Amino acid sequence: MPHHPTPLKFLFPGWYAIVMGLTGLALAWHRAVPLMGEAAAGTSLAIGLLALLAFVALAVATVMRALRHADAWAEDRRHPVRHTFVATLPVAVILLATAMVAHELRGPLPEALWALGAAAQLAVTAWVLARWWKGNGPQGLAWASATPALFIPIVGNVLVPLAGVPLGHAEWSAAQFGVGLLFWPVVTVLIGVRIAQQGLWPDRLRPTTFIFIAPPAVVGLSALQFGAPVLVVWALWGMAIFTLAWVATQARAIAALPFGLPHWGMSFPLAALAALTLRLAGPGGPMALLGVLLLALASLVIAALLLGTLRGLREGSLLVPEPVAALQPAA
Repeated sequence: MPHHPTPLKFLFPGWYAIVMGLTGLALAWHRAVPLMGEAAAGTSLAIGLLALLAFVALAVATVMRALRHADAWAEDRRHPVRHTFVATLPVAVILLATAMVAHELRGPLPEALWALGAAAQLAVTAWVLARWWKGNGPQGLAWASATPALFIPIVGNVLVPLAGVPLGHAEWSAAQFGVGLLFWPVVTVLIGVRIAQQGLWPDRLRPTTFIFIAPPAVVGLSALQFGAPVLVVWALWGMAIFTLAWVATQARAIAALPFGLPHWGMSFPLAALAALTLRLAGPGGPMALLGVLLLALASLVIAALLLGTLRGLREGSLLVPEPVAALQPAA
């Protein structure tokens, strides 16, 4: 496939899902240190550095795109589905700060990254929710725009405590955690109604179905930062592991799809579930074995996504215009 003459124009915000997946995997490997020792710590650090490099490359490319293709950036913000992926940028920043804190890299950099990411995430959430007041239409809460990607700007707020509590910002972390906790069930209901009204989202977005796993998994990890009762966290783990079994029924259909950026929607949820499982695991118990298996699954999936991304960039199949389905307001 020939490369598009202006590939930078099509560097959609969702590309930061790559950073989310890599940092999530780095954090999952860090959770495996009690079981695997320093090898897991080294693997976590290497993956975290790769995530940082990917973020820097994407940040530079994003600035260049904004300068050269301001109309494309404006179109992303207007798009009924793509606007939700804007949240992948602040979420990536929050996760980078979390990875730094996990590896005990304290100081002004992780503090600044966490503060910037948390503030930007809250702003993006308010911006996305403000669109809802425009009613049922392409610029508002059209049913066709209710996809699992809507979890990213809404539930991304529950990530804030992962670094915020260790950095000494427990009160603000709890407040922002509450925002995500409030709207998580709202988004779940909206997506269910969308399925009933208009059916599933387009096939190319089918991999984002795995995002359903992320809310209970991340809420469980953050709840542990606040010292939540362990049985509550086990309940959240139960939600997440059942959701994995539920969305896994889509695996065959996803495997049949040509590779695209939405496939990265599978990465962070799998890593978050592996991290929560390892966090609850005791040495030598069945949860430890399950945690290692889930970590291996997340690692293999993300390795395949990286290879697919490199191949797509080389062949010119990724940075190209995306097909857009016509969106009709529900009656």
